Amino acid sequence: MLSPDAPLVLLLHGGLDNLSGKTGLAMLRYRPGPIVAVIDPAHAGGDLEAITGIPRPLPVVASMAEALACGPAVAVVGLAPSGGRLPVEMRADVLVALRAGLNLASGLHSRLADDPEFAAVPLAPGQWIWDLRLEPQGLEVATARAAALPCRRLLAVGTDMAVGKMSACLELLAAARRRGREARFVGTGQAGILISGQGVALDAVRVDYAAGAVERAVLAAAEGAGAEALVLVEGQGSLAHPGSTATLPLMRGSQPTDLLLVHRAGQTHVRTRPGAPAVAIPPLPELIACTEALAALGRPDGLRPRVRAIALNTAALAPAAAAAAVAQIGAATGLPCCDPVRQGGDGLLDALPVSPLQPSALP
Repeated sequence: MLSPDAPLVLLLHGGLDNLSGKTGLAMLRYRPGPIVAVIDPAHAGGDLEAITGIPRPLPVVASMAEALACGPAVAVVGLAPSGGRLPVEMRADVLVALRAGLNLASGLHSRLADDPEFAAVPLAPGQWIWDLRLEPQGLEVATARAAALPCRRLLAVGTDMAVGKMSACLELLAAARRRGREARFVGTGQAGILISGQGVALDAVRVDYAAGAVERAVLAAAEGAGAEALVLVEGQGSLAHPGSTATLPLMRGSQPTDLLLVHRAGQTHVRTRPGAPAVAIPPLPELIACTEALAALGRPDGLRPRVRAIALNTAALAPAAAAAAVAQIGAATGLPCCDPVRQGGDGLLDALPVSPLQPSALP
């Protein structure tokens, strides 16, 4: 529903400088189409690059009424708050947007089209509300059909939630395209879908159909892809997190040929709710071995996918400390390691095979 050239305004109330705004921040960094303004009353009038580190010159305004002067066609909810509910302080700006004829896109668990206050606004012909976190119609149980695709399929897996799996895939996508290699991206979360325009919101799908939803999305994205093409599947959650169930259906549905481990430098425990028991992240070599073993199950092709590289999130570190962390993780795992956001995706791309798939074993 969201065309690549539609001018957007991002609703990021209180999220410009923290992880609650990760959807909007990802769009600021990676959406190639136009974004005309950002709404965040806490930072109105501020310099976007100084606040976020993202070099995209845009006005930061206090309200939708101010943003309308910039000519948006679509208002996008850029927050990913705990619980996925629309923040109370954002409601007035959503109403202003709808009454002004803007389309509305949201990845929240709250279904904005069903909200009585928003539903009472008469929409103009062609105006829409897109709640993308809905289970697709007609899903089936997965049957490993992606294993028959001729292209390579890389799945990003994380040591925790929100460590940068989508960013790593998008940096790989950009690096591949710069080199002229055919590459495609499958979004599995709200930001990835909003940026790419395709994919499946995995956490909106019932568990029995989750792998099938991934399978369908991968098959659609890979349609017509040749043997040297690369399909990049955005990871969700983590095998190491007690609250996450996403990694297994991603493995089953995508039937990956290659894996990319994404980790935050210096992080030793998964992030859970305040007061919850501490859960340690296993040593990376142990987690790699476990991930590869799981990815080899449930396959008709006999392939055993390998973790090819480590994408290290060093956003919290100064440059010298980041370089040291990259070197340390590379030495500990024996795998290529880089921070794709800081360094670009070329180092990760170099670690991926380009040869056609073999019927019984991966190179």
